[in-house]
Amino acid sequence: MKRSILLLFSCLILSLHLTAQTASPHLISQTLIFPLQEQHVHGSSLVSLPNGDFLTVWFQGSGERTADDVRIMGARLRKGEKAWSAPFLMADTPGIPDCNPVLFLNGQGKLFLVWIAVQANRWEHSILRFRTSTDFAKVGPPVWSWQDNILLKPDDSFATETEKRFKELPSQGAGWAEYAMSYDKQIIEASKDLRKRSIGWMTRIKPMLFPGGRIVLPLYSDGYNMSMMAISEDDGTTWRPSLPIVGRGPIQPALAQRKDSTLVAYMRDSGDYPPRVQISESKDQGETWTAAQKSDIPNTASVELLVLRDGKWAFLGNDLVDGRYRLSLFLSEDEGKNWKWKIPVENVEPGKGGFSYPSLIQTQDGLLHMTYSYHPSSTEKSIKYVVIDPKKVTI
Repeated sequence: MKRSILLLFSCLILSLHLTAQTASPHLISQTLIFPLQEQHVHGSSLVSLPNGDFLTVWFQGSGERTADDVRIMGARLRKGEKAWSAPFLMADTPGIPDCNPVLFLNGQGKLFLVWIAVQANRWEHSILRFRTSTDFAKVGPPVWSWQDNILLKPDDSFATETEKRFKELPSQGAGWAEYAMSYDKQIIEASKDLRKRSIGWMTRIKPMLFPGGRIVLPLYSDGYNMSMMAISEDDGTTWRPSLPIVGRGPIQPALAQRKDSTLVAYMRDSGDYPPRVQISESKDQGETWTAAQKSDIPNTASVELLVLRDGKWAFLGNDLVDGRYRLSLFLSEDEGKNWKWKIPVENVEPGKGGFSYPSLIQTQDGLLHMTYSYHPSSTEKSIKYVVIDPKKVTI
């Protein structure tokens, strides 16, 4: 009885919270994709399909890398409808946790699901997996026609680049004893190990597509605490590694392209204090990258980046130094030099909830659609779907 009353009260509070937020002029709609539940749900990705449907995925189970029941789940929002379908299975490697799914359509309109199978329950042993479909317009999950692993083998240039870029970073003297190897030297030594640099690369954020079939898929490694791109020249049939994005904790890159064709990666900060969004640039469509530098945007957990149809940039992330209790949307009209507009998507008191790992897309009508992990408490978890009109943010 007490549990029922608490659940009813929780639903009432959530309803009032959603109603209050809907009063914001920029907010078109928001909903939970499925009711709050106790299982761990995290790491969503969202895609708009040609028939007007939306498809989303996330990973779900009794934990993350240490729980072997974690699988990739999904749901569909049919064109013109307001409620998402019941969740359905998208992928499951038996006996191994599946995490960090990413959905996207390649240049030929083929649907890709890329994710990681966490081998040996260790992030640094993760294996990249993918499956594809051309039959995805029907109710329920796509009909998958192909599945394989993405196997990358960075050569010795990975180690050369790592050592070179660390020399470009400010000197690091904090946190190590005189008799211990420095952080930089540890990573440089690890970069020389072919076995280490060939596994453990993980997905998180959607790729960037170029004309002619080129795809640049952002990856990161918890082993190296750095990032890298998987690059395809044939619409995702074959893949090869870029050189690494070197730095002290630049992970989970989100990509944008400037008008001068420069690629920019905004990354979650998994390095030293204070945590700030880290930024790197590429002048050759993702092949090589500058050493990552901290920006002035606070960051603890997640970033997402998107160039809008009108040329503005949108940044969505946890602009905090101490948690995930705030998720904010920023807009810039000068390619990220200044973020003129900011609105809180979620904002509660510290310790009162966690909101993170967003996925952000824009549809032809100019609206922004996002999904993210919605954890109002440790036992209440869902994926939230929000639609925002960016034109009403800038009024």
